Parts: sequence; structure tokens; C-alpha cells
Amino acid sequence: MTLKMKELPSSERPYEKLEIYGAKKLSNSELLAIIIKTGTKEDSAINIAQKVLKLNKSKNINDLRFLQNITIEELSEVKGIGKIKAMQIIAACEIAKRMGAPINLQNIKIKSSQDVANLLIDELKYEKREIAKIILLNSKNIVQKIIDISYGGTNFAMLEPKDVLHEAIKISAPKIIIVHNHPSGDSTPSLEDFELTKRLIEAAKILGLEILDHIVIAEDGAESIMKYI
Repeated sequence: MTLKMKELPSSERPYEKLEIYGAKKLSNSELLAIIIKTGTKEDSAINIAQKVLKLNKSKNINDLRFLQNITIEELSEVKGIGKIKAMQIIAACEIAKRMGAPINLQNIKIKSSQDVANLLIDELKYEKREIAKIILLNSKNIVQKIIDISYGGTNFAMLEPKDVLHEAIKISAPKIIIVHNHPSGDSTPSLEDFELTKRLIEAAKILGLEILDHIVIAEDGAESIMKYI
């Protein structure tokens, strides 16, 4: 027989535990149960949370990163998770992701490839979709803007140079850094990555722009293509 949340000792209820001991003392299922809030006649919020965690296909059962890419439809397959609760979970995960993003781009100066990796690695290293961004800089290598130029199903390697350089021309940014991720988890640049980078360098020269770097980010880290060219 499953105990309802209110039937648990007060010291074992997620809300009370968080208040007394702090969030760090709660298990993954207890934290998720707080987001889910209510259970059903058959299951408590904690039991429902445990079922959600079983959607994790990773070998590491404590790895919560699968929630970053989970869909409303996948969550709704769990009995007790309707559309609203599914959206609450997804919203909480998006907040967590955005907390890892830089708060303010003002006065961020790029001095090395590692600076670029530090800026975007938390956002991109676990992405399951290919995302490409350009970082636009002024003449002193201060970041002016970061723009998505390819997202999801688009094949980054097939992009035309004009698609990449257009935004730099619009705001008269003389320097550009390209960043994209490898959902495979391997940051090793592909042959297509090298070929596109060379095309971009040549096109940028014609327009009086400079490609400073092209960084590939993946779960295993970050790799600069420019050091091989």
C-alpha cells in the first residue's frame, strides 16, 4: 500500500525536509515531487516523481540531464503527470539551464578559445540537438552579441557564409567567433566542420571581417578548429 504524502512522518515530507534541512538534503525524487505538488489516489507525488526518473535512459540513474530534452508527450505517459505538471517540470528545467548562462554580456572580453568555451559550454554540452551560434565582437574583442544561426534539425555544415556573416555586417562587428555543438558527445571537428570554417574565413576576408575562432562543444569538452587551420 502506497502512503500518501500527508501520511508520511513530517520529517520525511519533502516540503518539511526542505524547510528544516535545506534543498541539498533532498533526493532527486523529493525535489521533483515538490514541482509535481500533488499525487493521485494510487500514487503519492514522490512515487510519481520516481516513475518520471525511470524515463532516464542513461546508464547513470542519478543523471538528471535527460530532463533538459524531455517532451510534454513523454512526461504525460507517466500516470499522474498531465499536461500542466509536464509543463511545470519542463519550465523548472529551463530555469535551471538559464541559470548557467551568463547574466550579462557587457564587458566580456575574449582572450582565448577557453574563454569562448567557458561562455557557452554549460548551455551546449548536453544539448541533443545541433545548435550553432555566432559571437560578434568589437575591435577590442569585447562581446557585442551572441546569436543563434542554426537550431535543431538544420545541418550546420550546409549553411552558406552569408547566413553566418549577415548579422556581423548589420551591426558592423569586425570580428566573429563561431560555436556549435556535437550532440554525439564527441567534440572532435568533422571534415565538414573544417571545410565550412575555411569557406567562412575566405568569405569574411572579402567583407573585411575576421573569423577569430570556431569552437566545437560536446559532452567531452570543447575543441578549437582554428588551431588546425
